[in-house]
Amino acid sequence: MTHSHQYELMVILDPEIDERQVAPKLDGFLKVITADGGSIDNVDVWGKRRLAYEIQKKNEGIYAVVNFTATSEATQELDRQLKLNEQIMRTKVLRAEEAIAQVAAEKERAEAKAARKAAKA
Repeated sequence: MTHSHQYELMVILDPEIDERQVAPKLDGFLKVITADGGSIDNVDVWGKRRLAYEIQKKNEGIYAVVNFTATSEATQELDRQLKLNEQIMRTKVLRAEEAIAQVAAEKERAEAKAARKAAKA
């Protein structure tokens, strides 16, 4: 039995693409996930943003974030297909647990610090 996990995918697409084409374009790739029995939970197209540094001689890109639930095999296949596409400038996949765990750990540290401060007072 392969386990499904929640993931967050960040994609930076070529700024020349019509923004209305972004969601349908991503849908094509996301079929890898749904065909494998995974689910797409949310697709959020942020639109054109300035890049922190140049990628492929471009200083702008269209950002999109996709939250989905899938097996790691399907996720790796998705990432592989995205990386082969000319119009996709950058991809980053994060396990949702990792993202959530980082936030939780940060919050815990802040609370512990506040508790120490309170104990001193």
